[in-house]
Amino acid sequence: MTLTQKETDLLKDLKDQEKLCVEKYTKYASSALDAQLKELFTSIANVERQHLNTISQMQSGNLPSAQSEGGSQQTIKTSFASTYGMGDTPDKQADCYLCSDLLADEKHVSSLYNTCIFEFKAEQNRNTLNHIQKEEQQHGKAIYDYMAANNMYS
Repeated sequence: MTLTQKETDLLKDLKDQEKLCVEKYTKYASSALDAQLKELFTSIANVERQHLNTISQMQSGNLPSAQSEGGSQQTIKTSFASTYGMGDTPDKQADCYLCSDLLADEKHVSSLYNTCIFEFKAEQNRNTLNHIQKEEQQHGKAIYDYMAANNMYS
């Protein structure tokens, strides 16, 4: 598969974003105070690693397999028990900060994928990017669900 210069540049941007996501989810998993949040961030970090691998394959001119379309087989938990009550505590504030930061990242990276989907010629590439974008949106939804269950999101 031959990529245009624009596609090559966009894949570089996506790869940089995916590297950042892997780093942040990994770091934040070790920083999170709630065990559920640690598990969530670890699961998402694993999916982000797969996204990074897929983008790297695309950069090398390889089309990802039609089966995976760039996605992962891992299910991200979206149902959470309430750990934190209505009041603010230092632990809740710390975990809320991590969630808010990563939710903003997910919004940004999903938007970046949206732009890229329109810029690629090959339908299989567009489908792969679209699949990854849907997973990014699912990550954002899982973070939102955690925050809602813990009175962090109004």
